[in-house]
Amino acid sequence: MSSKIIIPAARTATIKYAVRDIVVLANETAKSGKEMLYLNIGDPNLFDHKTPDHLIEATYKAMKDNQNGYAASSGLPAAVEAIERDAERKGIKNIQDIFVTTGASEAIEICLTALVNAGENVLLPTPGYPLYTAIQSKLEMEVNPYFLDEENGWQPDIEDIKAKVNDKTRAIVLINPNNPTGSIYTKEILLQIIDVALEHNLVILADEIYDKLLFDDNELVSIAALNSEAPIITFSGLSKNYVVPGFRIGWGIVSGNQNLLRDYIEAINKLLRARLCANHPMQYAIAPSLDGDQSHIKELIGKLERRSQMTNDMLGSVDGISMVKPKGSFYVFPSIDVEDDMHFVAELIKATGVVVVPGTGFGQKPGTSHFRIVILPQEEVLEKAYKHIAEFYEIYKIR
Repeated sequence: MSSKIIIPAARTATIKYAVRDIVVLANETAKSGKEMLYLNIGDPNLFDHKTPDHLIEATYKAMKDNQNGYAASSGLPAAVEAIERDAERKGIKNIQDIFVTTGASEAIEICLTALVNAGENVLLPTPGYPLYTAIQSKLEMEVNPYFLDEENGWQPDIEDIKAKVNDKTRAIVLINPNNPTGSIYTKEILLQIIDVALEHNLVILADEIYDKLLFDDNELVSIAALNSEAPIITFSGLSKNYVVPGFRIGWGIVSGNQNLLRDYIEAINKLLRARLCANHPMQYAIAPSLDGDQSHIKELIGKLERRSQMTNDMLGSVDGISMVKPKGSFYVFPSIDVEDDMHFVAELIKATGVVVVPGTGFGQKPGTSHFRIVILPQEEVLEKAYKHIAEFYEIYKIR
């Protein structure tokens, strides 16, 4: 009988997911009996945000009506039609395909898998959501980050993007509104990104999962609305805007020149067919979400605006912590004057029970340190957490 250990695939060696990896340390701290204040995971249902009743009713009715078998691989027709209507409201034209997936994360992974060979690369925003770097490792893609400019409100650095394109680059990824910074990209920047993509024959992968969570009357321009010929896939879903991350319902919208996209769309659909379908009954929530009552979004934005302002007021006044106030999503990404944000966050958790995520987990310019805060918790939780952070930092920085 063999006693050799099972060796995992080399592609898994570099996979990290900072948002959940930090929970391991938090769980150890919680065992000591310390009060824990979790500002690390973007799950609105953990706090005072509730799923709209009409979404629950739609899925319940579907299950009662025995819509519990497989769905079409690309999604329920009524759901796809609702997604198309929502895309048209955003100004997206020349739509070639729409598909429903198990969260936007599956849509992103399928589209990258259908496009990128081992040794090729896509331009990934830095800082950016760690899902993309995890997929990068799984697909054995080359690392190719581009930086967001903190001095310019975390806008993409166009010159850095241009400098990073090489003969193995296949796509440019955008996260807009951005996770973790909360920035919203300007129309001028988006037009320049389209120019780069067209010049180098790149696909634009536009992650717009927070597209309805915009603060202070800011508006979001969907990049696909700016050019009907550029090959663009726009990702979104129900999780954040409609307070149902556990439903795991997302989608992709392919738009652009049909002749350029034909083979790529078929490759995407091969992968969609191979994994059968997304959750069937939950797809019945898509049309009521996108076409129905939107009042919960106004309520959610109101809470987030107040909590964003509180974050800016309380932490922005701490010497050594600086803020770029977010314009959307539910994240803030303060910079902090420390040498090692991983060490700072670990010590913060152990000393105070406040759980944030180090900027290292999202990528950042060398020589800088940040941490990400989720502003979903109630004001009293945030106030207590920010007081702990400020007091701990005063002690930490004189060590």
